Amino acid sequence: MSATGEVTDRTGRGRRIILWRHGQTSWNVERRFQGTTDVELTETGLGQARRAARLLASLRPDAIVSSDLRRAAHTAAELAALTGLDVTREEGLRETYAGVWQGLTHDEIIARYGEEYAAWKRGEAVRRGGGELETEVADRAAPVVLRHAEKLPEDGTLVVVSHGGTIRTTIGRLLGLESRHWESLGGLSNCCWSVLGEGARGWRLLEHNAGTLPEPVLGDDD
Repeated sequence: MSATGEVTDRTGRGRRIILWRHGQTSWNVERRFQGTTDVELTETGLGQARRAARLLASLRPDAIVSSDLRRAAHTAAELAALTGLDVTREEGLRETYAGVWQGLTHDEIIARYGEEYAAWKRGEAVRRGGGELETEVADRAAPVVLRHAEKLPEDGTLVVVSHGGTIRTTIGRLLGLESRHWESLGGLSNCCWSVLGEGARGWRLLEHNAGTLPEPVLGDDD
């Protein structure tokens, strides 16, 4: 069921895209900006992936696509093991590249780049750490998602395993929101997901940060 109380069964609703964030990493716990750094899952993160995979497998996905970074790819592998589906790895689904911010803790970013951080939170176009703009992340990630969604059968379901920032920008792009409003979409907790459904007017958000009771958002996109 969606946040609005609407039943979200697949009958007559066209295709679905489930955007699933990877499990916990040690850098998430430390509130250290990962970006494109290839950090591995913790044991807790692996357990999160296994638990979430059991839920997602019950939705009978038709295809799985994942970022090629290990924290996402290994999360996707848990669902693949249950469904028998192959995982297609896509570099375009990586997290935002954030230059000199990568490897810094949240407090270090605020202390060293406070004005840049505040401008980003205000919705301004900011190259955090000299890296990518959010719109550039959407430019590379959203077409990957759409390309795979177009291959789905009628009423089919695609699971996209990616990262908090990339998922946020992709949802914003697919919903047609202006980039300055993407921040209004709250971050995803580790191994939680959002669901987009195909409606008469295009993609719409059916569920957001689903999969568990509310938990703190630990990561690059909090």
